[in-house]
Amino acid sequence: MRASTIPLLKALFALFALALALPSSAQLAASGTGSRHLAAELIADGPPVPGETLTLAIKFTPDPGWHGYWSNPGDAGYGMRLEWDLPEGWKAGEPLYPVPHKLVQEAGGLRLMNHVYEGEYAVLVPIEVPESAAVANVVPIEVAGDWLVCTNEICVPESATLTLRLGQGMGSDPRFDTWRAAIPPLLDSPARFELTAEKLRLAIPLPASLELQDPHVFLRSEQLVDYAAAQTFRRDGNLLVAEIPRKGLAEGAEAVSGILKLDEQGNGVTFEAGPGDVPAGGTLLAGGDATVLAPLWALVGGALLGGLILNLMPCVFPILSLKALALARAGGSEAEARREGVAYTAGVVLACLALGGLLLALRAFGSEIGWAFQLQEPGVVVVLLLLAVAITANFAGLFELPSLSFTRAGGRASAFSTGLLAAFVATPCTGPFMAAALGAALLLPWWQGLALFAVLGFGLALPFLLLGFVPPLRRLLPKPGTWMNTFRRLMAIPMGLTALALLWIAWRLGGDLFALGALLLAAVTLAALAYSGWRQSRSKDGGYIWPALAPLLVVFAFFVLPNGVSDATEQAESLLEPREFSDAALSEARASGKPVFVWFTADWCLTCKVNEGVAIEREATKEAFEKAGVVAIRGDWTRRDPEITRFLTAHGAAGVPLYLWYAPGREGEVLPQVLTPDSLAQLARQS
Repeated sequence: MRASTIPLLKALFALFALALALPSSAQLAASGTGSRHLAAELIADGPPVPGETLTLAIKFTPDPGWHGYWSNPGDAGYGMRLEWDLPEGWKAGEPLYPVPHKLVQEAGGLRLMNHVYEGEYAVLVPIEVPESAAVANVVPIEVAGDWLVCTNEICVPESATLTLRLGQGMGSDPRFDTWRAAIPPLLDSPARFELTAEKLRLAIPLPASLELQDPHVFLRSEQLVDYAAAQTFRRDGNLLVAEIPRKGLAEGAEAVSGILKLDEQGNGVTFEAGPGDVPAGGTLLAGGDATVLAPLWALVGGALLGGLILNLMPCVFPILSLKALALARAGGSEAEARREGVAYTAGVVLACLALGGLLLALRAFGSEIGWAFQLQEPGVVVVLLLLAVAITANFAGLFELPSLSFTRAGGRASAFSTGLLAAFVATPCTGPFMAAALGAALLLPWWQGLALFAVLGFGLALPFLLLGFVPPLRRLLPKPGTWMNTFRRLMAIPMGLTALALLWIAWRLGGDLFALGALLLAAVTLAALAYSGWRQSRSKDGGYIWPALAPLLVVFAFFVLPNGVSDATEQAESLLEPREFSDAALSEARASGKPVFVWFTADWCLTCKVNEGVAIEREATKEAFEKAGVVAIRGDWTRRDPEITRFLTAHGAAGVPLYLWYAPGREGEVLPQVLTPDSLAQLARQS
């Protein structure tokens, strides 16, 4: 439902209610009974005291099957309106309501939610009594109110004038203890909110020890959010982060307040929020993405399978090259094979834990990053480029580094180093099974998240570990021989292509000047390696050059190169001519009533590029999109983008690729991470 239809819907609802009410009101007036479907009574909690606050209660008792409304009624109806007639100097405060209930109804294909009270309830009103008040005599108080009372089929507007005479002989009403307990208390600390075109995000201070059961936020502000949409709740320490989709007309707000329902027993708290930062991520508690979180055992299985599949993913082909040479030379004793298997596994798992722990720590301190965040940093890409150049030179025989030698026994140190290297280069990839596990790792408690990262590393290392502990598998490998030197040189080709790909990513991240600097740095490194290998071939020590060269490379990579980084990445051309992703762009596209396809990609994501070549950047897809009027939106995550990171996290994704299809008037459908050639064209034809 478009935002512009909400006021029209409210008006039609009110007119419809009024039309239904006229015969009822006329009948009541004619009969003179004055009976109502929502009986009201004005009650005082004891006599008035000068200079103190007197609490009044308006107790409502609805007929069976009828209900009253909260101050913000929701998608339809209207709240209670009061006009007080008080003695001079007396002032009535804002009415205090108990926690309302959700009433969801389907009407004409629309899903509507109202905020109601279906049983007896009391609204408390504080009355300020001035110091000069004369309370010795009977003091009359009068309030004229009107409200709406409804069943699930009809609504009747009602009104009443309630009168109360206060005197010194009045006693305290014991029912006020129950009524006060039902009013949600105001939190001592203020909340914070962020408002985008797509969502309202709240950070509500709430002790981490407080358990929540089916929480829900009732906002006092009208036309700000989609009342019937699923609300997402995450725990971030002593903050409860709530995300509520928008579908209203209100453009902004200087303050946001409301009631947070804590459980089904009617317990809740009142909060008042001002503009401020709302943390991303956290432990998912309920709503929105809760359905995407499988049980922990299933997530562990997904992480294990994802790690295994990484050994076959195209983006990990350089790692396969390293393993092929490492496994081919495995011909020593059983004990040595087991030790190398354990050392390699330890290196892989340690690297995955280090990357995962750094990711979780940075997110905990407010950084909006996701999996493969290291490839969004130009300096890290340059380091990877130099590493790829070094491995290429090693494979090509230009030099030998004992700790990374794959043609002669290197022992546990070599296996451990290879494991670290394998994991660091492989982890930017995200494949089937792995995506859900990594997405959950960002939402689960930190220790469970780290466990998933460790299992991912174990899956990546498992083939090599099995070879170390299962002799029959080792016997299937070719026997060592001179062929290994030829094979090693052949493996220099994919590693060289990897280095070229990293140079291209450096250009996409930093622009022409940055890429030129990275190329010069790679050339210097290659020349130094070749010189080192030349000295090694003459039985001279070739390692002395590294203590002098390494600091120069580090200074150049992290302090000189960043000065040449451009501020923006040029958008790649696309057959679909997509709009650039933003919450506002997505909201506008969905409001158009057309199908919307959103895809999130990055230049360093080979899986993304394969999918784009196979399914997205195709003439057949373009023609199908044009016929169906599909709006295409692309989120380029090559460089860090907090808005994209928040969107990915909200959809349970730790990284790219992510593909979403929005049919007109429906929520987004998450598509598989591996697209088939006709999958998008078929969706367009079905729209």
